[in-house]
Amino acid sequence: MSGEDRVASDLVDSLAQTSFTVIALLTRTAAEHDVSLTQLRALAILRDREPTMAELAGFLGLERSSVSGLMDRAVRRGLVRRTVSSEDGRAVHVSLTAAGHRLAAQVAGEVADLLAPMTSRLSAAEQKRLAALLFTMLDQPDGNQRPS
Repeated sequence: MSGEDRVASDLVDSLAQTSFTVIALLTRTAAEHDVSLTQLRALAILRDREPTMAELAGFLGLERSSVSGLMDRAVRRGLVRRTVSSEDGRAVHVSLTAAGHRLAAQVAGEVADLLAPMTSRLSAAEQKRLAALLFTMLDQPDGNQRPS
């Protein structure tokens, strides 16, 4: 294996291990709040936007019918609300209720606390650089701002 191949292999291994650790923390946190990992992802998406159901399906990488069921359950729990678009009567926007915002904020804090043992090993400058590198890797096409 060449030096470049070894670096790529180490990078893939490190990314995979990091992903597995983060997913485990997110799954545990979701379970503690009686939501699925996908519902947790939806709450995170809805923290700062009010997409249509079709847009939410795109963000989650799911079929609209799956997202409809997911949102039905969240509506019953009082976490989200649906509103018909004023621009297109066929489109339905999804947004967090006050309870949904509280849960999303609580979960975000808990996840930050769970990740702190890993991230605190990095200096503030390293954390900022890692955030920028990850943002670049993910190449956010939806208009999110690059971390500063």
